[in-house]
Amino acid sequence: MSAYSSIEWTDATWNPVRGCTKVSSGCAHCYAETFAERFRGVKGHPYEQGFDLRLVPEKIADPLRWSKPRMVFVNSMSDLFHEDVPDEYILRVVRVMAAADWHTYQVLTKRSDRMLDLLSSHLLFAAKLPHIWWGVSVENRRQGLPRIAHLRAAPGLVRFLSVEPLLEDLGPLDLNGISWLIAGGESGPGARPMKEEWVVRLRDQCQEAGVPFFFKQWGGFPKNRLGRKLDGQMYDEMPGRQSVPVAPGKVRLSLIEAHTAT
Repeated sequence: MSAYSSIEWTDATWNPVRGCTKVSSGCAHCYAETFAERFRGVKGHPYEQGFDLRLVPEKIADPLRWSKPRMVFVNSMSDLFHEDVPDEYILRVVRVMAAADWHTYQVLTKRSDRMLDLLSSHLLFAAKLPHIWWGVSVENRRQGLPRIAHLRAAPGLVRFLSVEPLLEDLGPLDLNGISWLIAGGESGPGARPMKEEWVVRLRDQCQEAGVPFFFKQWGGFPKNRLGRKLDGQMYDEMPGRQSVPVAPGKVRLSLIEAHTAT
């Protein structure tokens, strides 16, 4: 778990799974893969195995040890619903999120069909917890729009869309049941361009539907060159963050012990 994150829409990251595999157009220039592969073969580094997918059970209890409430991006370097992550392991991770309820969790996936299946069955107990937000990545119409349909069908309370990298005009969106939308262009070497009219259309649809809109970046390389302003202003809207009393120290320690033992 990283105490601080440079990602504009979160406070911290938590990676009980590391590594992933490409599944769609949005993965072509994966920042996480680029970062992880730089350390392949570096003995003792968390990414000694590069971007190969692996479980990191020693990280599962991390949120229980954090006393200060944070917005936590879950698996910024992987996908919790990857096909090679066992159901039982996902259940352990989500139980920690349910227990450490003084944080707010942002769970983002491209495997929306599996998330729908699990939220409708094994994870139903956590689906409607207000401090766990369930989201899908949406980069284009062909691959991204079906994920929105899966998300809307899932029994989640707080649902969000990460429209990044935005690779084309998505057209009209059904935002019914969607609590938040993040939009952004691709960054890094070889970044694919994003047109302003695509972003404006998203913003306007969010405003019409009453959905908080967060504009992350124009992208490009370096990504800070073009900034984060749209029509001359910043859009940092978010759903209302939950305010949950922090569990007393002794209770938190007992939770850590219980979840470490499972």
